[in-house]
Amino acid sequence: MPEVETELPLLEPGKPASGATEEILADPAQPPGDDPPAPAATEKTIAEPAPSPSDEAPASSAEPVSRADYDLLKAERDQLLDRLARLQAEFENARKRAERERIEFREYATGSVAEQFLPVLDNFALALNSAGSVEQLRSGVELIVKQMEEILRRLQVIPVAAVGEPFDPRLHEAIGTVERDDLPDQHVAEEIRRGYRLRERLLRPAMVRVASNPKQKSE
Repeated sequence: MPEVETELPLLEPGKPASGATEEILADPAQPPGDDPPAPAATEKTIAEPAPSPSDEAPASSAEPVSRADYDLLKAERDQLLDRLARLQAEFENARKRAERERIEFREYATGSVAEQFLPVLDNFALALNSAGSVEQLRSGVELIVKQMEEILRRLQVIPVAAVGEPFDPRLHEAIGTVERDDLPDQHVAEEIRRGYRLRERLLRPAMVRVASNPKQKSE
């Protein structure tokens, strides 16, 4: 479609432009008669910073303590410190007293036991110094042994049963076996060293030889 050239009328100096001329000179993209749209205002919300502690109202200073209150608190503190020192001293004294009593009790128990064996030691000395025969010396030693057994019995120290008893590794220490047909198999046949126990506590096991019965083994 051929373009149509539009001739613009020449404007004379000092003469106002006509209406048609003003419409042509207007913005071609803007329809005639409409006002140009105002630019949209961009709203920007600026967050206000939180007030810092320094911006807040200063805290009220603590009220001064009176001299009477200060002296009262100081007296209570000194009283508590003195009481603590006394408690520490009492605890230390109690600990030392308990340790001293424990040592004294152990010494008393040891002395009580040793005192009972002093007559036995005296009898041994008399037996060594005696000029009697071998039989007299033997009889004296047997009496001393009985005396010692009586003392051990009073101390609740009793011998461990051995000969003829079933072998018990908790009470007996086997050092060998011996063939015996008159004893059941795995029973104590000989006692080499006597064992002792204090009440239910084993002081030392009995050293024994255990019977081995071939008849029971064959059966």
